[in-house]
Amino acid sequence: MSTKTAGSPPKTPAWRVFFPLAALHAAVMVPLSLLAFYHGAPLGLIDSPAAHGRELLFGFALAVIAGYLLGPLPPRRLWGLVALWLVARGGGLVWPEALPVLLADGLFAVLLAWRLVPRFLAAKKWRNRVLSPLLGLLCLIAVASLVGRLVWLGALPPALMHHAVLWLVLLMAFMGGRVLAPAINGHLMASRRQAGAGVQPRLEAALIVLLAAAPLLAPWPATAGLAATSMAAAGLLVLWRLWRWRPWACRRRPDLLGLLLGYAWLGAGLLLAARALWLGQPLNAVLHAFTVGALGTLATGIMLRQAILRAKGRPEREPILPLLALLFGVAAVLRLLAFPVGGAWLSLLWASALAWSVAWLLTAWRLVVWSRRGPIRPRS
Repeated sequence: MSTKTAGSPPKTPAWRVFFPLAALHAAVMVPLSLLAFYHGAPLGLIDSPAAHGRELLFGFALAVIAGYLLGPLPPRRLWGLVALWLVARGGGLVWPEALPVLLADGLFAVLLAWRLVPRFLAAKKWRNRVLSPLLGLLCLIAVASLVGRLVWLGALPPALMHHAVLWLVLLMAFMGGRVLAPAINGHLMASRRQAGAGVQPRLEAALIVLLAAAPLLAPWPATAGLAATSMAAAGLLVLWRLWRWRPWACRRRPDLLGLLLGYAWLGAGLLLAARALWLGQPLNAVLHAFTVGALGTLATGIMLRQAILRAKGRPEREPILPLLALLFGVAAVLRLLAFPVGGAWLSLLWASALAWSVAWLLTAWRLVVWSRRGPIRPRS
């Protein structure tokens, strides 16, 4: 619903526009990437693995962040941001090095940082202020990758994308915890009259330190072992934090179980990344535990939860949430197994992309349904 205050134009919540757009973008871009990689489709924006990663990080993920954190905006500002995002996404498929496309993409990231970064600087606790530099850094990397697209003629360095994914892991660990902790605590209080573990501030602080160290240490061979140790410790802490939330007490809440599963993918991905660094293997494949398993499951759960709660609905009654968690789990496992299995790798990639796309199309459909519902008023 639009919100309106006296003397000001009506405002529209950013999520009502950016969430469905992000869902459709995710559903379409992964199959198009496979067409560009392995079937010769002339799609400049996603014609390499690094370019594909950049589009999902700074096209899809930034749209989700915009929808979740921007809040209500005047129509002119909201649709201005949407127009920049659409020009960057659509124009980039045809002419990724065109100046208007690059300017639109960069300006979207800059304006998003300008709106969000100052908001969290005023927080009293340092753990809450972490969001400010983290969001600013992600937007800065988005702009830097556009410069790289020009300098290297579209051949983005994979190390830059790996770096961005690791910072995104920190954001997911932080934001996922801030969504899960109060939700689980509210459920336990309502169902058992018991308080949950909550945010677990000391554990959260340790996670922030460890996950901030990983992207700083991982790019350099001399410190890769330290990065692996940091990731392994963070992965174990993520799983310990999840255990302390008592997931077995949420067995009748599929909405919470889906978010917990997405958080578990973070822990599993960190352990897989640590193993790859210890063995001297590239991170390309294991990063999909984060970008498919964790990001897909957490993003859909949080997006739908927000849309349902805004309509005064009950998230636990949303029928597709368990299916979404299953589809993203299947997509992640197939993607992680694709190249190790050998001859059937391309079939597994397409099966993974199909599961991913179906999940996001279902999400887009339910987001539109819930965004059209007003708050449910009790009967007199």
